[in-house]
Amino acid sequence: MTTDSQWHQAGQAQSYGEALLQDEQVCLREVEPEDLAQLAAWWNDPQWAVLQQRIAKPRPSQRIMDMLAAWSENKPNSGDAGFSIFERNQGNLIGHATLAGGALPHRAAEFAIMLGGEHVDRGYGTRAVRLMTGYGFNEMGLNRIGLKVAAFNTRALRSYEKAGFSLEGREREVYFHQGKFHDQLSLSLLARDYFATVRP
Repeated sequence: MTTDSQWHQAGQAQSYGEALLQDEQVCLREVEPEDLAQLAAWWNDPQWAVLQQRIAKPRPSQRIMDMLAAWSENKPNSGDAGFSIFERNQGNLIGHATLAGGALPHRAAEFAIMLGGEHVDRGYGTRAVRLMTGYGFNEMGLNRIGLKVAAFNTRALRSYEKAGFSLEGREREVYFHQGKFHDQLSLSLLARDYFATVRP
């Protein structure tokens, strides 16, 4: 990806576009109707819902599908972006990621990601986080990307930290699972920190 302030030929723009939504192993694509049933099944799986949701309460699949479709409409100038995550070599759907609320004047979006359980611990999550943050800063013009994660979700926390996110604070006793309260962590990544570390 070029760091020049402007392009001087079409090839520079095309190289940027080619790398914008994919790396060697993962690509971000539009959410198609055929993706939604699998995404809803992952959302409703209590083993993984407990890591991301305030309460593990499966909902009708159609409502989850409608919600994910709405998050992924990608209307121009909306300040939101949502994509299906695919593994490049085999072309398998592996998850979903969103940036929400990044409109002017604040340009501060909230990030969320979900991977199917069978695709966890393979490095895909960190790659997808990096692609989404790069998209947010390079294409959407965001200044800040924030997220919240349960303190006990140490796997996700490591992935976010590898992608450059910094801990901002701890919200005490936000989650209630197994009869006990659990903390939530707030993390963020700023555009200036992203561009200070991204490779040209």
